[in-house]
Amino acid sequence: MINIKNSREIELMKESGKLVGETLNMIESHIRPGISTLALDKICEEFIMSHGATPSFKNYNGFTGSICASVNNVVIHGIPSKEIILREGDIISIDCGAYLNGFHGDAARTFRVGEVSSEADRLIRITEESFFKGIEFAKVGQRVGDISNAIQTYVEANGLSVVRDFTGHGIGRELHEDPSI
Repeated sequence: MINIKNSREIELMKESGKLVGETLNMIESHIRPGISTLALDKICEEFIMSHGATPSFKNYNGFTGSICASVNNVVIHGIPSKEIILREGDIISIDCGAYLNGFHGDAARTFRVGEVSSEADRLIRITEESFFKGIEFAKVGQRVGDISNAIQTYVEANGLSVVRDFTGHGIGRELHEDPSI
């Protein structure tokens, strides 16, 4: 049974996570050919701050952005820049974090920039489906490794591979917490 203190903390974490989700939903309408990743960063930063939160990534270990904006072959941690202009057919992963009421929220989502190739569309589809395959194992009695295995098995069965040099992580009062996933 969850004690009252932990229950309240979980509710606060949900609020941070909800704001991150709202930010990712909001930014989708701004993703189009001709916009810079720095402009997207500023839009997200203003949105997060207008909700009484601060961007989790801003100034984290010297990172200058409020979001990570990774275009095409950049796997993670893309630094927003006025020099990186989105083009028709690009894909962009926006990784967003918000610190609210003492807790961080953190999530990433990949977006299409206009019409994308069938290869890019397939990559996004398989990746999203693998996420939901993993979620099926995110429940009491399962192990973190069961989540990872479900994702990797699905991805590889579809002829793709997982990046092994980076992992997911827990989140809470700190931006990066155990467990490593």
